[in-house]
Amino acid sequence: MFKKFSSDEVSSQNQVKASVQRKIRQSIADEYPGLEPVLDDFLPKKSPLIVVKCQNHLNLVVVNNVPLFFNIRDGPYMPTLRLLHQYPNIMKKLQVDRGAIKFVLAGANIMCPGLTSPGGALDDEVDAETPVAIMAEGKQHALAIGFTKMSAKDIKSINKGIGVDNMHYLNDGLWKVDGAFRLSFFQEQQLCGLWYKSQRAYIHQGYAAVLFPNVA
Repeated sequence: MFKKFSSDEVSSQNQVKASVQRKIRQSIADEYPGLEPVLDDFLPKKSPLIVVKCQNHLNLVVVNNVPLFFNIRDGPYMPTLRLLHQYPNIMKKLQVDRGAIKFVLAGANIMCPGLTSPGGALDDEVDAETPVAIMAEGKQHALAIGFTKMSAKDIKSINKGIGVDNMHYLNDGLWKVDGAFRLSFFQEQQLCGLWYKSQRAYIHQGYAAVLFPNVA
């Protein structure tokens, strides 16, 4: 969904009221209990929380100019990959085999056979319509964040079709705009110029290449 995402898709951005901020914090704490002890580290109660509304009913939760979570309409909040890499154990995990990596990094949804074949791995406790981290055979870090279309048990038994919608993956539009977010969303282009954006994009692409080399 972030394949061609850019700041041009932003419709509005608003600092939410304290009551709304508490509601968002509580929703995130409920969805990701493992984050509760460190929630104040990146969602400080006294820091302004910005909700950025984008096309296709997409919302971004932004604190200190950093996008941390996203959701669709009133759906569950999902962390950005950068946040997930900081706290890798907060989400349930599914694993694709080596052959699926290049397709996931091109934005393709995750097909059932890529999860059930040798090299893939399923967590039988994962239900349908659940945010999950997409891991890859032989790799340490998540390469994508997905939303299950069916339960892990059904993925295993049906073993065809799309098992997980690919919501956000390494080097997609959200990954690239993350580092340049302060510029494009807070209108500071003249201060840093296009050099900053090009350099950050280069760094981000390099990071993805280090994590998943030779899979493009």
